[in-house]
Amino acid sequence: MTVARKKKTPAAVAVAAPAAVAGTKERIIPRRALNYSSREVKAPNWMRLMLGRDPAPGKAEWSEMVDALMEGDAPMDDLVNWMFEFGAREARPMFMRALEHGIDSVPDAPEPLRRFFAVVDKTPDWVDWELMDEGVRFTHRIGLAGAYILRDLALMGGYLLSGFNKALVLTGALNKGAGQRVAETGKWWMDCTEINGMQRFGPGFKSTVHVRMVHAMVRRHLPERPEWDNAEYGLPVNQIDMVATYLAFGPIMLLGVRAMGIPVTARESKAVMHLWKYVAWTMGVEEKWLVDDERAGLVQLYHTFVTQSPPDWTSIELGRALSREPLERKLAELKDWPMLHELRLKLQYQMHLSTSSLFLSKKQRRQLGLPEDIYPWFPLLTAGPRFVWYTSHRLWPSSRRRLEKLGRALQVKAMGSMFGEKEHAIIKPGEKHPAHI
Repeated sequence: MTVARKKKTPAAVAVAAPAAVAGTKERIIPRRALNYSSREVKAPNWMRLMLGRDPAPGKAEWSEMVDALMEGDAPMDDLVNWMFEFGAREARPMFMRALEHGIDSVPDAPEPLRRFFAVVDKTPDWVDWELMDEGVRFTHRIGLAGAYILRDLALMGGYLLSGFNKALVLTGALNKGAGQRVAETGKWWMDCTEINGMQRFGPGFKSTVHVRMVHAMVRRHLPERPEWDNAEYGLPVNQIDMVATYLAFGPIMLLGVRAMGIPVTARESKAVMHLWKYVAWTMGVEEKWLVDDERAGLVQLYHTFVTQSPPDWTSIELGRALSREPLERKLAELKDWPMLHELRLKLQYQMHLSTSSLFLSKKQRRQLGLPEDIYPWFPLLTAGPRFVWYTSHRLWPSSRRRLEKLGRALQVKAMGSMFGEKEHAIIKPGEKHPAHI
C-alpha cells in the first residue's frame, strides 16, 4: 500500500463548514491529513482484486473522515468534564463503583453519571451473543498466532502511520517501559476475549469502559501541553484513530493468522468482526464507523490511511522500543536457569522480528528502526505444522474444546511473562500522564 503525498502548506487548512450557518465554527482540517484535491492513493492490485473495488475514499468519505479527526467521544467527554467540575477525586470513585456494581449501587448518583451509564448499559439491538461467543472461542483456538499478528503486524505496522504516534509518545505509552504498556494492552485484549467477557459485568466490558475514560482524560488535558497542536495532529484519541485501532483486531488479525497457517471460515470471520464491533462501540466509536465484515473493514482501514502522516522519528522510537520488549520478559519456568532464560528471550526477540518481516518491507523496517537483514523464517517454518495441528483438532467438538483450552493457556502464560512479578492490570496513569488524577 502506498500513499503518495504532495507538499502541504505550512498551516492547517481552515475552511467554512459545509452548509455553514451563522454561528457555525470554522472547519479545521488537521495538517496530518492529506488534502483531497492533491491526493494520490494507489492501492496494490491484489487489494483491488480481493475487495472488488478501489479502496481509496471518495470525496464525501474523505470529508467525513477529516472532520472526525476533530471529534472525540461525546458521552464520555461530557462525563469527564462534569467530573472535573464536580471534583475529580470525589467523582472518580463514584464512576468506578457504578462501573463495577451498577449505577444503582451509587447512593444519590448525580444525573451526569446516570446519563452516561444509561447509554453504555443498554446493549445495542444488533448484538448477537451467540456470535460473540463464537468470536471469543475462535480467538482462544488460534493460541499465540493471534498475539503475534496483533503485536508484530498491527501494532508494529501501525507505527508507520505517525498521525497518532505523537499522543503515544507524550503519554509515555511505549517509548518508556514498552514491556509494561504492551502487557497492559494484552490484559485488555484478554479481558475482552474471555467467555462472556463483554457482558455488562464481564472483565472485558469493565476494562473497555475504564480505558474509554482514560482516553477522555487524554483528550481533555493533552491539548493543554505546548508540545501538542490540534491543528497539526487533530484531537487526541479522535474517532478516526479509534477506528483504525479497532480494525486492527478484526480484519488485520484475520488476514495475519491465515498467513500463519490457520484457515478461517466465513462464519469465524463474521464472529470475530462482530465481537470487535461491539468492543469498539463500548469504547466510544460511533456506530457509523462500525462494520460487519472483513471486506468492509479493510476498505474502512484503507480510508483511514489518508488521515495519517508518513513515518517520522516517532516511528523509529516506538518501533525500536517495541522490538526490544521480548528481551525484558520474565519466564517463570526458567527463573533458576539464567543462561537458558537469556537464550529463550533472544529467540523470542528473533521470532517476533521474523514475523514482522513477513509483512513489512525492508524500507518499512528501516523506517521503524528495525534490523533490515531479517527474514520470515519463523512464520514460514511453522505455518505448515500449525495448519495440520489446527485443522486436525477442529473436526470434532471435543477436540475443538481441547484446542481452545490449550490456546488460551498459552495466551495466559505469554501475558504472565510480559507482566513478570508486576500486577496484571490495565493502564494506571502515572503523575505525568494526562489522565492522572
